[in-house]
Formats: sequence, C-alpha cells, structure tokens
Amino acid sequence: MATDKELNDFLRSVEKRAFKRSVYLVRDDDAALDIVQDAMMRLAEKYFDRPAAELPLLFQRILSNATMDWFRRQKVRRSLFQNMSDFESDDPQGEFDLLEALETADGSMGSLSAADEVSRAQILRAIDREVAELPARQREAFLLRYWEEMDTAETAAVMGCSEGSVKTHCSRAVHALAKALKAKGITL
Repeated sequence: MATDKELNDFLRSVEKRAFKRSVYLVRDDDAALDIVQDAMMRLAEKYFDRPAAELPLLFQRILSNATMDWFRRQKVRRSLFQNMSDFESDDPQGEFDLLEALETADGSMGSLSAADEVSRAQILRAIDREVAELPARQREAFLLRYWEEMDTAETAAVMGCSEGSVKTHCSRAVHALAKALKAKGITL
C-alpha cells in the first residue's frame, strides 16, 4: 500500500508530463488540465491501497481512459449542439513548456549563448509542432515510449493494444518526425 507521501510524490512527479501529453492529445489547455486532474483524483480515490510500484502504470491507464472519455463527450456534445467557438481559430499558449526546460547531462541547466538559445528554442518549437501533428495513436505511443520512458509492454498495457502495435506506431511516428524535421533542415 502506497503511503500518502508516496502518492503525493508520484503525482507531483508526473503532473507536468501528464498535462503536456493531454494537451498534445486534446489540443486544449483547459480540457487537458481537467483530464489530468480527474485522472489524479481517480487514482487517489480508487487505487490508494495499491503498492507504490503499481502507480505509474495505473495512472497512465487512467489518464488514457479519461482522455477517451473526453473525446466521447465531445462527440456527443457536437452532435447535439453547435458551438460558435468551434469556428474560431485558437492558438493554445501553455504556461510552461517542458521541452524548453531540458537539462544538460549533469543535471544542471546549461548556459548557452543567445544565438544558441534562440536556435534551440526554434528547433524545440518545430519538434513540438511536428509531434502535435502526428496521428493520435502514433502520438500516444511515441509520448509513452520516449517521453514517459515506458517499455513496450507497459505502453501496450496503457494503450490497450499488442506490443507489436506499439512498435508499429512508434516506428511510424519516428519516421514521420524524422522526415518532417529533415524537410525543415533539422537533423538530430
């Protein structure tokens, strides 16, 4: 059974990554925040008696289910109501961007020249945009494997598919990203 401190520490450690993942999926900051908060509440309410080692996989599964529930609700809402705000273009601006807060290998924030910082920021924005453009399943597999650093089996369990499907989605995502970034002159 996870202690309150272990549960709080776990939730604190995943909140920003979970929010970023949700934003990528639903493309709405407010909805993403609601989804993450709901997932955290469900984990705390229904799985508080589980060992701390089980929390990461449980949380990812709950977050995926909460996201799918959001999409289902949106589909129903759109079939019943026509919101005028759907026709407005919106450019979601997050309060933070984890991609811009990358640390150096030794764990400290590196000091770059102004030109290097601008170049790095442009590259990170390009990568961010390209990840957001991936098809939903590819984006989910890519983020779980490379952002959340889950192995193939854990990713398959969270996504509710086979390990082979995870590998296929990840491969397609990596190839699509490489192609799109190469077209923009970015090689990593």
